[in-house]
Amino acid sequence: MFKKNISLKPYNTFGIDVKAERVAAVTSLKELHAVIEKEKDVFILSGGSNILFTKDVKKPVIRLLTKGIKILETKDDYAIVEAQAGENWHNFVQWCIDRDLGGLENLSLIPGNVGTGPMQNIGAYGTELKDVFYELDALEIERNRLITFSKEECRFGYRESYFKKEG
Repeated sequence: MFKKNISLKPYNTFGIDVKAERVAAVTSLKELHAVIEKEKDVFILSGGSNILFTKDVKKPVIRLLTKGIKILETKDDYAIVEAQAGENWHNFVQWCIDRDLGGLENLSLIPGNVGTGPMQNIGAYGTELKDVFYELDALEIERNRLITFSKEECRFGYRESYFKKEG
């Protein structure tokens, strides 16, 4: 599953050419659980935006490439949409717009992936992720289990969340 001595240049928006001793591209939750079962001290790399590498990465790198978007529930005044962490954020916003699911329009063109949005409560033009957020499933690496966080449990603030401070 791991490839050795991989350049991370194509996987970060600054294009910094550092090497990782080992890299695994994970495309499913099952694969992620399998990697975490063997490796606890890992470096998770999503879309690679807002990360500035300054040296080679010694920890095993997991490139989170899980994909999938679906509507879980619709009512007259809202819809609950599930998106996997590896989905490109802008593509997710566009997917919602294409289905007349409003609320995310101001958050288009923000670089990164869906899974990293809650980290800093992404926002633009008076809208923040917390304004349209319902819940997320996060992997607790130490126990290799999923934990569901409600909007309140995420403790969103201006460019802040539980995951930036505590997680």
